[in-house]
Amino acid sequence: MEFYLLNITSWLESHQIPCIFKSFTHMDCPGCGVQRSFVLLLQGDVPGSFIMYPALMPILLLFAFMILHVILKIRNGANILKYMYIFCTGIILVSYIYKLLVTKTT
Repeated sequence: MEFYLLNITSWLESHQIPCIFKSFTHMDCPGCGVQRSFVLLLQGDVPGSFIMYPALMPILLLFAFMILHVILKIRNGANILKYMYIFCTGIILVSYIYKLLVTKTT
């Protein structure tokens, strides 16, 4: 299993999709870092993954809950999904504004 994950992470590291927004504007977009964060998460570096893109784990939880809701028809699942979506969007916006104000782009 470990060898399989190692192959997936090395493949993902070498086949990341470039950001079109960043190539034109030389600024990060709100989604910049999600691929690198996912690779770090697969490698077991949870703190590094969170630092790279704080919204990744809540987004993964949102998708997992969405799948469970579709399969199990969870009571009030749509409302829970709505609030999870708002929460994830808030994290994305706050971390993007922080990244724009604090970090320097190259």
